[in-house]
Amino acid sequence: MTQTLTPQSRVPDLTLPLVGGGEFDLASAQAEKFHILVVYRGVHCPKCQAQLKEIETEFNDLAVDGFNVVALSMDSEDRAQRAKDEWEIETLPIAYGMDISTAKSFGLFISDALSEKEPSHFSEPGIFVVRPDGTLYAQYIQNTPFGRVPIREIASGLKYAAENDYPVRGTSTV
Repeated sequence: MTQTLTPQSRVPDLTLPLVGGGEFDLASAQAEKFHILVVYRGVHCPKCQAQLKEIETEFNDLAVDGFNVVALSMDSEDRAQRAKDEWEIETLPIAYGMDISTAKSFGLFISDALSEKEPSHFSEPGIFVVRPDGTLYAQYIQNTPFGRVPIREIASGLKYAAENDYPVRGTSTV
């Protein structure tokens, strides 16, 4: 069963291999202000391609603003490599091999394939903003491939939040 993360909660452990070698380990990754984890559906998804290409064009500015951005999916190494190559992603790190259990621990929706282009199961998209201490600041979870928040809009809000010590919202116990 999918669980929902709550603001200020510790996010699940996340260690995944990266296309081209190495690994992304959230616990040891460095971010001045925030980690931005961009979960994409897989190489079969044209909306994901558009999103990752947008992030690719903003990647250096995001890093300068203090954001550590990584894309990740349930794709296999081969499919993740295809996404990197076919979508011409050069600087944005792409992690792969997230399992269903991990996807559900982040509260992601899981879909079944509708065509032979899709893997049998994959997660729908989501963006998780994580503080350097490993706690959740914000999340954007979808059950459809369309209607994504532009990365520049998210980054603009996070830059304001960091500069003004803007608190985590959605924490009322009412």
